[in-house]
Amino acid sequence: MNSETLFSMALGLQSPWQVKDVTFSTDESARSELHLHIDFISGSRFPDEANVACPVHDTVERQWQHLSFFEHTCYLHCAVPRITTTDGKVRTVDVPWARPGSGFTLLFEALALALIEREMPVNRVAEILKVNPQRIWTIFNHWISKARAADDPSAITKLGVDETSTKKGHHYVTLGVDLDESRVIHVTEGKGKETLKSIQQHLETKGAEPGQVKKISIDLSPSFIAGAAESFPDAQITFDKFHVVKLLNEAMNQVRIIERKEHSELKGHKYTFLKNRENLTKTKEQALDEMIKLYPTLGEAYRLKVLFNDLWAMPDKPVADAFLKQWCAEVDAAKIPAFMKFANTVRAHWSGIIHFVESHITNGILEGINSKIQLAKRRARGYRNINNFINMIYFLCGKLKFDYPLYFT
Repeated sequence: MNSETLFSMALGLQSPWQVKDVTFSTDESARSELHLHIDFISGSRFPDEANVACPVHDTVERQWQHLSFFEHTCYLHCAVPRITTTDGKVRTVDVPWARPGSGFTLLFEALALALIEREMPVNRVAEILKVNPQRIWTIFNHWISKARAADDPSAITKLGVDETSTKKGHHYVTLGVDLDESRVIHVTEGKGKETLKSIQQHLETKGAEPGQVKKISIDLSPSFIAGAAESFPDAQITFDKFHVVKLLNEAMNQVRIIERKEHSELKGHKYTFLKNRENLTKTKEQALDEMIKLYPTLGEAYRLKVLFNDLWAMPDKPVADAFLKQWCAEVDAAKIPAFMKFANTVRAHWSGIIHFVESHITNGILEGINSKIQLAKRRARGYRNINNFINMIYFLCGKLKFDYPLYFT
């Protein structure tokens, strides 16, 4: 078996394609390259759009970078045939080893995406594959765009919305997540009211019926509230439990900070009051019991914090409504400023908070997605191009389906 036949088999080439020549070169910088020259059998015909076998009109020289051969960069070369179609036009034949317009083989592109999927930064992928990073981004964005075009989120009924930072400062993108599928279905720049409209318009273009989204989970952002009411008027809003608890913990911490100014013994106990009791060490739990007895205001604030979290286990909305009214009354009686401010926030978002006991939807899925996104951002040391960042979110969290082949046919 000669080398041409061997490489034809290795590439998975089928008639009329075959490797006609193999050359190995070393340039002045001692960089070694393998060049595989592909040809087609003389007299071959190729199908046009109507699947009619057409004669070859002429050929055009093309080159593609392929997977490295050991440590050597590998290139495929071919005089690609152009055919005269049945309607009299001249068209270049699509080769089976590369997509039209690409300077890389399909297997090269598949490897690049596989490395990115394994959380390798694009710059590192480019270094390993010996190409400019922008060329890897071009490959990446092509396949994301193609998968996005084929994606079908039209069955969505439960939507989660949250923002995540793109870089330091006030730069954000907003994520729309299918809570049943636990996947990102749309990403748009900003974090205002218009981002909800963008999500709604995307779903509409994908065939989702108006009013199909019945439940939506958002934080207490006024812009999100206004956007949800306008773009998803038939959806019942549930304010995300984790955002509400975050505000509650901020109120608890504010009380601790004020008390800390007068009592040095409270130093180093921030998380003693913020963590759930079952997550404390025995030493911290004992310290907590002592401090809530020694400092009455802090003790009352801690009691109200723990009591509020009973809300999430209420059996139905009437019981939750009665419980929350009683809790707010106890806050008014305690007259602790930070908790009175939190209680006012609760009153302003009453129905969306107690709706949780029936919907049981949260943005917990989005918190996990956000953590994954921020980890990828840190590994890449940030993204200068916002579109690259958005496409990376789709790649990591969109559960998209890609149709690039793993072998030539």
